[in-house]
Amino acid sequence: MSNTSAHILVYPFPASGHIIPLLDLTRLLLTRGLTVTVLVSPSHLPLLQPLLSSHASVQPLVLSPAPEPPSSFPLSLPAKIRATAALYDPILQWFRSHPHPPVAIVSDFFLGWTHRLATDLGVPRVAFWPSGAFAASVYNSLWRDLPENDDPTDENFVISFEGVPNSPKCPWWQITPHIRDPDSEFLRNGMFANFQSWGAVFNSFTELERVYIDHVKKEMGHKKVWAVGPLLPPPADDQTGPTDRGGSSAVPAHEVMTWLDGKRDESVVYVCFGSRVELTISGTRLERTRVKEMCKAAWNAVKGGSSTRDLDELVEKLNELSKNK
Repeated sequence: MSNTSAHILVYPFPASGHIIPLLDLTRLLLTRGLTVTVLVSPSHLPLLQPLLSSHASVQPLVLSPAPEPPSSFPLSLPAKIRATAALYDPILQWFRSHPHPPVAIVSDFFLGWTHRLATDLGVPRVAFWPSGAFAASVYNSLWRDLPENDDPTDENFVISFEGVPNSPKCPWWQITPHIRDPDSEFLRNGMFANFQSWGAVFNSFTELERVYIDHVKKEMGHKKVWAVGPLLPPPADDQTGPTDRGGSSAVPAHEVMTWLDGKRDESVVYVCFGSRVELTISGTRLERTRVKEMCKAAWNAVKGGSSTRDLDELVEKLNELSKNK
């Protein structure tokens, strides 16, 4: 291992929507000369295979989480997050037995408990958000000042996040039920740990979320906050190509590609709002008015613009950790 190239541990939350963007970031770190160990469960190891076959400086750390209960008794999301903490000691032992252990941990924001792990190991932890700084700002405000509704049957009761720029508001029915989950305290502490971390990385770009990125820097008390998105799939001619990412699909990839081939170049925009969003017609129209402008800004950000600069600075800071060790 190079004396100047950092070795880092990347730990995605075990769900495809979280793993894929963090693996896309991992690919960019590898192309910039870093050595990366990726922690995955046996069931998600296939998602890592394309990187393993194309980059010699990436290694898997395969650890099995605690077995889940039968499907008839599914775990809530907070319970699943809490279950990942069973890997605390195995990771600790792996670190301490490694001849050249990582100089930092980059882990998903659902894995806030890894902040304490990193502290015990004496290495920095970087919180990775597969979404943007706006969501992180609202989420942090939500868990810090838990909202109350005197009449829970009033689903349109308005909650305001006064401490977040532009004071966003939403009706009660949009507030995550996780705040009332029995395991919510563990999740809440993890969210606080994200804002206590050495650094944060967002799958977003400055031109889209400057005010919220600055807000996160203020909340964290430092400037080690990097917006490196949008994190994109590798080129189509890359052997880690995009068509087999994330496991099975509701629509076969070749059908999507055939449909796209029938459209004019640069005439289709893919927008993902997540699985919990319900858009109104007026909201959809509002999105359409700026989509071309935002797409151009996003493309410029990752093609030598703000996201490229943030990524280069992140790599520089990680390499400095290796030099100073």
